Amino acid sequence: MKCIKYIVLLAFVALVFLFTGAKEPTDIPDYDDCVIENTAFRAGEKIVYKAYYNWKFVWIPAGEAVFDIKENKEHYEITVIGKTYKGYDAFFRVRDYFHSVIDKKTMYPKYFVRIVEEGNYRKFDSLVLHQDQLTAISFNGKSRNTAKRKVISIQECTHDLLSVLYFMRNMNVSKFKPGDMIPTKILFDETIYPIKVRYEGNYNNFEIKDLGTFNTIKVIPDLVSGNVFKDGNRMNVWVTNDANKLPLLIESPLSVGSAKAVLKSYSGLRYKLKEIK
Repeated sequence: MKCIKYIVLLAFVALVFLFTGAKEPTDIPDYDDCVIENTAFRAGEKIVYKAYYNWKFVWIPAGEAVFDIKENKEHYEITVIGKTYKGYDAFFRVRDYFHSVIDKKTMYPKYFVRIVEEGNYRKFDSLVLHQDQLTAISFNGKSRNTAKRKVISIQECTHDLLSVLYFMRNMNVSKFKPGDMIPTKILFDETIYPIKVRYEGNYNNFEIKDLGTFNTIKVIPDLVSGNVFKDGNRMNVWVTNDANKLPLLIESPLSVGSAKAVLKSYSGLRYKLKEIK
């Protein structure tokens, strides 16, 4: 039942970008991944994703991930808590915590922490990012007390696992054509990953069960084959085609079975979510 932790992590949509190919992306003309302004979200936004695992044609509810945004004068503070339902804890208990502090002016992270409890696996990972100095201070280990300090060289405009999601939500997709690759980069486990997501274009009248029908944008990250994903398969992500650019549904094959994460509830959005009646 180790795959259950990946189901919950699917709901943590930022990890969509973790599994993208580490090849250099195709450049989009006049695209600058260092220039961004927040027009998509605000403090007070809270969104909840429900994750499912498909086994022998049966969709089984597995867990939830809750995204919450707060702010102070200079920063957005984004927190994500992912966990399996109590009924699944006996198989594989997940209690994950993610927190990112993002500079309001640049929309790039200054601090990130990840605390992972997945079965018997434990992980503590914190980062202090000095974007102007192109360095990051990492504390990485099984726990806060055993984490080792390391200074890492980073590239300009480097994201963490959370900030990259909110960066992508602020993309001006009007200048993209179907097939274009959206590039950026993240720092994860002391390694810089150049990442890309393929823009697929508009998908209108897309129905989400128990939520409504929406006009959407579809994007496809390239998946890396291995313990989680099958070689040659792909993850599909549908995002609202409005100013919120809110992820609605993520579907992906796994090495065993498949998984999806569906938007369950939302509040505090910057703009009213446009549902098609």
